[in-house]
Amino acid sequence: MRQQTPLLQSFKGLALFTPGGDLVYAIDTQKRDRWHLQLCIAVQEILGLPEPPHFLMPCYCATVDRYLDPRTQAVRTIAEVAPAVWRYRAVLNAVFGLEGVRWGVEPIPIELCNPLALAGYREQFPQLWTNHNAIVRVDAAGANFYPREGEVEAEAEGYIFRLFLRGDSPTTEDTLERLHRTLDRALGHPYTLKLIDVLKHPQQAESDRVSATPTLIRVWPEPVRRIVGELDDLDRILGLLGNR
Repeated sequence: MRQQTPLLQSFKGLALFTPGGDLVYAIDTQKRDRWHLQLCIAVQEILGLPEPPHFLMPCYCATVDRYLDPRTQAVRTIAEVAPAVWRYRAVLNAVFGLEGVRWGVEPIPIELCNPLALAGYREQFPQLWTNHNAIVRVDAAGANFYPREGEVEAEAEGYIFRLFLRGDSPTTEDTLERLHRTLDRALGHPYTLKLIDVLKHPQQAESDRVSATPTLIRVWPEPVRRIVGELDDLDRILGLLGNR
């Protein structure tokens, strides 16, 4: 059983659910980062969506602001949840390490969360309406995957890769094509391969400690593994795939 998140004195938290019940969330003790975009990108990467599902904001969100009142020196918590995810309060208490908190319902204009409008996305993003039993924490180091209580992590299928390249490299297209062919032949599971241009996304490269290109990182399943340098060596790629 996964342990409850330790009780923090001061932090901001943001959680994003999918209509199917999967959860990605962030805990920011510095209260500086804006996590809305990161969480949408995490959902896109995890489920292999064609684009980040920004339409889930704010209809499937919950927010937490825990702070030390300078006047009374008491720890106070403001916790609000969208009506659509009210039923997940127990899960939110567990991931944010909250105790005895009264959740409020965040007032959201009906035009932002019209059920008919949201249903229109179901055909384009069917993965969002399927429960994958996923709880994912997103932080400065990337996404960390946790199974729900009672779920066995080893049963999860699928692979997630990040390929870091320089966008101006003349070999980018060939590298990507060769890698896709290799993964298609070698894997017996579905996979997601996200291409990241280090020139356009230097912060992502820094977060993943990428100092040279090409770099291929197996993000999931854990443990995280990587190959740095040319990706023509089939044995190296198979080694990356085989150590689950």
